[in-house]
Amino acid sequence: MTIRRIVPNIQIESAEGMGTSKDFYGLLGFEEAMDMGWVVTMASPANPTAQISFFTEERTAPVVPDLSVEVEDVDAVYARVVASGAEVVRELRDEEWGVRRFFVRDPNGRVVNVLTHRPA
Repeated sequence: MTIRRIVPNIQIESAEGMGTSKDFYGLLGFEEAMDMGWVVTMASPANPTAQISFFTEERTAPVVPDLSVEVEDVDAVYARVVASGAEVVRELRDEEWGVRRFFVRDPNGRVVNVLTHRPA
């Protein structure tokens, strides 16, 4: 199985906090890679898989995940997670912005967003 990237997700309280976070991480060299209004991802220009995301909410799931793990084959990972008996927080589904994903709770109580980008 190939893991493509791991992204920490930080829940913030407001749109103002989003701007403050973007400004701060810009000081560290991050640049905006995606802005959907409710989620912004900042990435390293030298290493685009080095990322951090900020959420004001989660639009299609019950909770904001603590981290995101992009894998090569999300369907295979989902099958293994379900077979293991781990708590699936949100079932596998396709999102309108081009990812297929599910949420699972890890043994430490953290919610992990496991995803694959669908081919364009």
